[in-house]
Amino acid sequence: MIEISPIGVVSSPLTDAATAPKQGDEGAPDAWLEFDPAVAAGLADLAPGQDVLLLTWFDRAARDVLAVRPRGAADRPLTGVFSTRSPDRPNPIGLHRVTVLEISGPRIKVNDLEALDGTPILDVKPVLGGVAER
Repeated sequence: MIEISPIGVVSSPLTDAATAPKQGDEGAPDAWLEFDPAVAAGLADLAPGQDVLLLTWFDRAARDVLAVRPRGAADRPLTGVFSTRSPDRPNPIGLHRVTVLEISGPRIKVNDLEALDGTPILDVKPVLGGVAER
């Protein structure tokens, strides 16, 4: 048994998956990450300008999908879901590379986030350079 508890939620103007960008660099808006106060100490040392990997749980995704047409294009062949970035998959974990824009207490503003409003946050990790850090 694996147990994961969200540590916060995404606050975003995006509310409809059908009209949201498929990737962050396709016009996704800035969004706020609202963290549970119980994990606020874990945000120490994050700074504006820093790139981080954000892991989310696509709570509105279909979990019984094993093949998709990439980008929903009817003219593309069915492709195994693990070869795609589709949110619909057995374990709908989102992976987003974002840049920290602003920090306000247990809230972090980031850019280019395609996650919908209310999406649970699972974790935040720094993007590491060529040398292992921390």
